[in-house]
Amino acid sequence: MVLQTERLLLRRWEAADAEDLYEYAKDPAVGPIAGWPPHQSIDESREVIKNVFSGAQAYAICLKSDNRAIGAIELILMGRSDLAEREDECELGYWLGKPFWGQGIMPEAAREMLCHAFEDLGMRKVWCAYYDGNLKSKRVQEKVGFKYQWTTQGVDVPLMHEKRTGHVNCMTREEWEER
Repeated sequence: MVLQTERLLLRRWEAADAEDLYEYAKDPAVGPIAGWPPHQSIDESREVIKNVFSGAQAYAICLKSDNRAIGAIELILMGRSDLAEREDECELGYWLGKPFWGQGIMPEAAREMLCHAFEDLGMRKVWCAYYDGNLKSKRVQEKVGFKYQWTTQGVDVPLMHEKRTGHVNCMTREEWEER
């Protein structure tokens, strides 16, 4: 399945995306703030595509102009999410390559994924979270209409071997329909 917005294609990841993924995921400004270390090689990026971006609702964010992967967005379904407690709940996760920050790309992609979650998948609730200090992620969630739920101290961030403060937001189907 391919989802489209005015500027973007959201499509399934392919093995051929490994070079593009590595180009943006190796940047230390991108992964660590989201809870994962910078990629060290194209082979590592290839493994991430195969093993991490393999979820049923995992998409590469691509500009329509060239179809190259510049980020990732996923509706993380129950069983893979720490937040979703029912089949009709999921968690939105995302990141974007640094050259594309500040252009409204992530809110555009997130709105399309929320539309997909509520209208195509029949979700009643979508969760989203960010770690303390990740102001860009916080801002995306505010822009698309997520509502603050709670803050947790000492959240385990296994890939970074540390604990952080996490902030959790949520959007219900009713809130989506009101927008």
